[in-house]
Order: sequence, then C-alpha cells, then structure tokens
Amino acid sequence: MGRLDGKVAVITGGASGMGEATAKLFVSQGARVVIGDLQEDKGHAVAASIGPECRFVRADVASSEDVQGLIGEAVNTWGKLDVMYNNAGIGGGEGSIMDCTEEVFDRIIAVDLKGVWLGMKHALPQMLKSGGGSIITTASVSAYMGMMGQGAYGSAKGGVVQLTRVCAVEYASQGIRANCICPGGTLTPILYENPHAPMPVTREEMEERLKYVQPIPRAGLPEDIANAALWLASDESSFVTGQSIIVDGGWMASARQPWGQMQAAAANGSSGAQAAR
Repeated sequence: MGRLDGKVAVITGGASGMGEATAKLFVSQGARVVIGDLQEDKGHAVAASIGPECRFVRADVASSEDVQGLIGEAVNTWGKLDVMYNNAGIGGGEGSIMDCTEEVFDRIIAVDLKGVWLGMKHALPQMLKSGGGSIITTASVSAYMGMMGQGAYGSAKGGVVQLTRVCAVEYASQGIRANCICPGGTLTPILYENPHAPMPVTREEMEERLKYVQPIPRAGLPEDIANAALWLASDESSFVTGQSIIVDGGWMASARQPWGQMQAAAANGSSGAQAAR
C-alpha cells in the first residue's frame, strides 16, 4: 500500500526541481496528481514520464483564473482534491532595496505570496466538500534570515509562513491542515539556470558550492523536500498544522555567514570556503 493511496493532489511549479520530484514521489505512493507550471514543454514531458496518474496544466499561479482551472482539472478528472502543494516560486535579480524595481518587486510578491493565497483560496472550497485536506507550501529559510538582495523574496516567504498559520487556525476544525516547508541550500534550476545570476554557473558547480552552506556537507536535493511534502500530505502528520518545517541541513542551527558571503567563498575554491565556515 502507498502512503497516499486514493488521494488527489495539485502541485504548482511541477515541471522541474522540487515540484517535479514531489509529483514523482506522490504518484509512486498512490496519489493522482495534476501539476501546473508555465514551462509547457517541460510540464508535458514530466507528466508523460510519470504516467496516466499525472496530468499537466499550463498555469500562472499569480492568475486567479489559472489557479481555478488547475484545481478544476483535478476535481473534474478525479472527483476531489485532498492535497494542494503551493510550490511555484521565483526569485533572483532583484538587487538591493534601492535597486529593485517596482515591476520586479510586484512580480515576486504576485507569484511567491499572492500565488499561495490564490492556491489556498481556491483549494479550500473543494477540500471542505470532501471533509478536509492538506495544504502545503514551499517557503524558505529566507523567511527567517535577513539575506542581502532578497527584500522582495524574503518578504514574500515571510508572508507565506504567516499565511500558513492563519489558514491553519481558520480551518483546523473543518479537517484542513496547512503547513509550509522552508528549504535551505537546495540544488534546483532556480539556482543554476537563473538568467539573473551575475555569472553563469553549472549544476555541478552549484552542487559543489552548496556543500559549504550548512553543517551537513552536501547540497540539499529536491528529493529532500519531496520527502517532507510526502509526510505532510499523508495521514501520518494528521496532528500537525500551522508549522514551518525547516529542511536546511542544519543551516539555521549554525552560526554561518550569510548566503552571499558563503557563495563568494565557495567560488574561490573549497579551501577558501572551508576557512569561511
């Protein structure tokens, strides 16, 4: 038996990274999944690779109409919604508070915070119809740490943590749980395929750099986040709500330098990064 047998889930940002890993894991554990993303080619390819229990819908999470359509696909196809995983997010290239443009700020907030609110808003009625469900959101350790160049991103993720608490309190008596996951240095395309990065970096180079961010000496992997999401989606976490589950290899537990400084040290070679620890 799978840990999600009979459950129907929607995962935003499901065409790559944490969302893709979670979609694969959920289906392997018995769930039927609809993934939403703006990356159409990748989204269709991921769904096809997973099989008939996974479908793809093009969706911009900042659009109420798109989010409704995404959830509607799950309900119309499989009759209900048990799990809503608000995973889609953007970041990078915003610069300092003074340098960040209003356009960039607004788009980050629209995707990373409003998109989560829309996911909750449109998932809740469907979950209430079937007597409950689990809402999961990808936040970040940036919600708790003042990181340079993350004024919009960190604010959005901090908002996600608080929105999660409010949702948990408002709907706990009706069988709905809401929790978020706060990843640390995790190896996803947003880091090594970021068009806003000052210098291009390969996946292998980023994986090496991420070894020096946290006490556990390896990069976080999308599968690490997927495993946390699986637990939150399953009945095993039935008494857990309103929580921020930090999955960061011990980063926040340690007296480490900020992300930017660690990245710079790692870029100078492993000896320099070790000395910066």
